[in-house]
Amino acid sequence: MGEKKCPHCGEWSKWTTDMQDTCEHCGKPLGGRDLEYQKIREKDKKANDEQWIFHIKEGDSDLVKGLKKAGNFFYMIYMGILTFLAWVIAALPG
Repeated sequence: MGEKKCPHCGEWSKWTTDMQDTCEHCGKPLGGRDLEYQKIREKDKKANDEQWIFHIKEGDSDLVKGLKKAGNFFYMIYMGILTFLAWVIAALPG
């Protein structure tokens, strides 16, 4: 447990390294910009997870999850082959 200077009021408050800790003086979160960046990172991570061709949802059955994982695996292989061919085509003239 340590202390952190509040980005809002400038006073020192007890801090347990949790972004959600609040200032003892003004009541605002001590995370400041780091808290905003954490929310943006979580949103980006969720968006990246949903961008797979076969997005696996929590409510999917085990069979559907397995089929979607297999589909994503073969899609990665397919994209790897296409990327390699594009690299070969780009490397040949030079």
